[in-house]
Amino acid sequence: MIISASFYVTDARLTGFVRDYLYRQRIRQDSLSVEKLAVTVAPLFQSGQADALDEYLISAAGELGGRLMVLDCDGKVQYDSFSALMGVRLELPEVVSILTLGEASSYGIHRLTDPQAAAAEGDSRVAYCAVRLVDSSGDLGVLLYASTVAEMVDSLDSIERQVGMFFILVALIALISAIIFSRVLTRPVYELTDTIQHMGKGDLTVRAKVKGSAEFKALATNYNAMAEQLESLDKSRNQFVSNASHELKTPLTTMKILLENVIYQPDMPQEMREEFLGDINHEIDRLSNVVGDLLTLTRMDSAGKISEKTRVNLSDTVKQTVHLLQPQADKRGQSLTSRIQSNTVFVLGDASRLEQIVYNLTENAIKYTPDGGSILVSLLQKNHQAVITVQDNGVGIPAEDQAHIFERFYRVDKARSRETGGTGLGLSIVRQMVAMHGGEISVMSEPGKGSMFVVRLPLDERGN
Repeated sequence: MIISASFYVTDARLTGFVRDYLYRQRIRQDSLSVEKLAVTVAPLFQSGQADALDEYLISAAGELGGRLMVLDCDGKVQYDSFSALMGVRLELPEVVSILTLGEASSYGIHRLTDPQAAAAEGDSRVAYCAVRLVDSSGDLGVLLYASTVAEMVDSLDSIERQVGMFFILVALIALISAIIFSRVLTRPVYELTDTIQHMGKGDLTVRAKVKGSAEFKALATNYNAMAEQLESLDKSRNQFVSNASHELKTPLTTMKILLENVIYQPDMPQEMREEFLGDINHEIDRLSNVVGDLLTLTRMDSAGKISEKTRVNLSDTVKQTVHLLQPQADKRGQSLTSRIQSNTVFVLGDASRLEQIVYNLTENAIKYTPDGGSILVSLLQKNHQAVITVQDNGVGIPAEDQAHIFERFYRVDKARSRETGGTGLGLSIVRQMVAMHGGEISVMSEPGKGSMFVVRLPLDERGN
């Protein structure tokens, strides 16, 4: 509709411009011709040379293709090339404007009511061009030229029809092209909408087709990336719920079995009873650890970031953590040492969480390093980062497991992990805490030769 309206307005304006141009050209042409004739007619009319004037008017009218009349100062026709209106007073606006208002010339187009005033037989419209006749003695009257406008009207009608047909054709082509183009443009939107509706019904596997213009391709690509993240989050959530249920159910099942043995065997030997109760206490501790780690992860997921950061000296944190875990390493005959490049390595963050990062990594190294092994905790500054490295010569991690060890509840050796009291959440907590501090964590390991965890945190270099 907008395109059609635009073409209609353009058509009307263009036709109007053409009509005005032709009209001005006609006025200019007729006025110049009649003004030239008036110079010759005036002396003939003033001197009363009737035959010469009549002959001249008939000849000139034939050349112009119209009708010439000479009117006196009262508006009466004195000479007529058609000899039909002799003695008739013509009260035409063009004549009145000259005789009454004193204008030099006047032009107008009229619809005929009297066929005798026509310029040609059968005319319904006529153009009148009136010019004042003057000589040295003053005003003599009016020279009136009547011409047919049929040719001009036909030309205008023809032009209007041609322009109209052209614009109608162009408008139809534009409309058809717009419809096709809009369908091509909106098809990816409809497809994306359909994909979103499927996703809204729970199908997170659907993907949008990457096609169309660059903008639609970018939209589809970003949507697919979002859909993949949602699908991954949904799978992770389901896996997390499944793993959490399993981790919580296992100690509960074990405790139920042990308790049933104690309840239904009243004559159980005291030593066995104490052993069962000790196992129950161990399972309660493991259940408590799992719940505690789950609560820690939930709080970090909810917080998303650290609300209040303080300036923390990582050198002191590493020293305190190594000192705190030294008894565990000594108990297994392990060598736990630290290597600190500087005593002033500052970062912005949460002191307790930074300590937990170092603690969890070091405790894991102690757990999975054989008796008599060695663990090295180092801290250095490199490329505006604080680099914490925890290296051991323990069992190591297979290459296929290294990409998954930071996932929640993932264990390389499930049986051994449970024996050591692990919940499968320690490294997940570490990665989350490192991310909250704007850092990153990586691992390098080889089975049988040990592992090395590297944490990089942005330095706080203010005051250094």
